[in-house]
Amino acid sequence: MHRKLPAFLFAIVLLPVFSYAQFRKYSNEFLNIGAGARGLAMGSAQVASVNDATAGYWNPAGLTGVKDHPNINLMHAEYFAGIGKYDYGSIAIPIQENRRTLGLSLLRFAVDDIPNTLFLVEPDGSINFNNVQTFSSADYAFLFSFAQVLKETEDKNISFGVNAKIIHRKVGQFASAWGFGIDAGLQMHGANWHAGIVARDITTTFNAWSFKFTEREKEVLYLTNNEIPVKSTELTAPHLVIGAGYNFRLSGSLKLLAEANMNLTFDGKRNTVISSNALNVDPSVGLEAAVKDVFFIRAGITNFQKALADGDTLNQKKVWIYQPSLGAGVKIKNVMIDYAFTNLANQSNPLYTHIFSLRFNLVKREAEYP
Repeated sequence: MHRKLPAFLFAIVLLPVFSYAQFRKYSNEFLNIGAGARGLAMGSAQVASVNDATAGYWNPAGLTGVKDHPNINLMHAEYFAGIGKYDYGSIAIPIQENRRTLGLSLLRFAVDDIPNTLFLVEPDGSINFNNVQTFSSADYAFLFSFAQVLKETEDKNISFGVNAKIIHRKVGQFASAWGFGIDAGLQMHGANWHAGIVARDITTTFNAWSFKFTEREKEVLYLTNNEIPVKSTELTAPHLVIGAGYNFRLSGSLKLLAEANMNLTFDGKRNTVISSNALNVDPSVGLEAAVKDVFFIRAGITNFQKALADGDTLNQKKVWIYQPSLGAGVKIKNVMIDYAFTNLANQSNPLYTHIFSLRFNLVKREAEYP
């Protein structure tokens, strides 16, 4: 006799079970984690001011800030005590006398060594741990970016950028999906101000899921009253992120960058600062203090939500919570080392993680002659 399989396994394996071509409010959420310790330390407020290879993620128009030499960014982070692993890498290559830039970004979020308990219980009801194998659930994204300067004067710069992104999601040998989407963005810069807007998933990003089970696996799923999934398509609705920033020169060697972003979604009511069926607004704010453009201190706040006050289950009183972050950076010649200390949920939640990333330019060494 087969018993009901553990719910946690099928919450992972059968998560993508839905009707054909359905919009998912929180589809492809791994693409919302962020890129680079600098941006994460600033509360993800990057749309207006980002100007390195991470712009392929935040706002492709910002790639035109990469001048003269290719720029590379690398990051690794672990969440939930190492259960979830997130890797990010990007490169931006300026071309045509710095008026155009090509970019490539790679992202991977994965949970490895998930127990497959399909055959844990033998037909006679006995438990056989030798039948337990492990698998990985991994999400991949490949972003191909192009950016171009539209207008460049002494006091103003306007640039445009676009992403073509390919998404691949895989849950062991059970399920896999391929998807495609497009992002587009603008950036404008003045002497001290910055503005930006990016439209993500403007064509409606999709994931086409397919499932593969052996006859034995199907039999176990059937006998344990678990649904056998079929091919389906998951859709991600378009949304906008707009932002503005300003550079304050506090002294000859000390500068302060302040930026605010607003994430606008239109896919039904969410738990955000402004919430309605037609429009939701989720703000984020970031600060960066620079000392001689060598040492950097950063802070940010994002993900504002209403939740029940701690311990107040009787009155059901709700309070505003938020996701804080801190960070620092140091520039050593051509290399920038960034660090972020950020929370996965809100200020009262202990799920903090340490994130390091590396930025550097590929500068050719000049030949030396005697």
